[in-house]
Amino acid sequence: MFAIVKIGGHQYKVRENDTIFVDRIADEADATVTFEDVMLVSDTDGVKVGTPSVENAKVTATVAQHLKGDKVIVFKKKRRKGYQKQNGHRQHLTQLSINGITA
Repeated sequence: MFAIVKIGGHQYKVRENDTIFVDRIADEADATVTFEDVMLVSDTDGVKVGTPSVENAKVTATVAQHLKGDKVIVFKKKRRKGYQKQNGHRQHLTQLSINGITA
């Protein structure tokens, strides 16, 4: 069984016992969160596609930890002008453990 769920403006394909990294959410570590914006659910009965979301479908997850992603380098240059600029950042992420999918 898997589902496609919308979390923070992005869509993720999740299964039970999966671990995913999403943009930082406000909940504390070890908190249980429920996502009700489920776009698609596939199980043994078939595939249910929502318009835009499947009714009465939920994905429950546990916040494992908050962390930072890998460093991303942003480099800007204009040729023949002597202009170079380098910046970098690390994205704030949340690690989620998927507990269950209910359709």
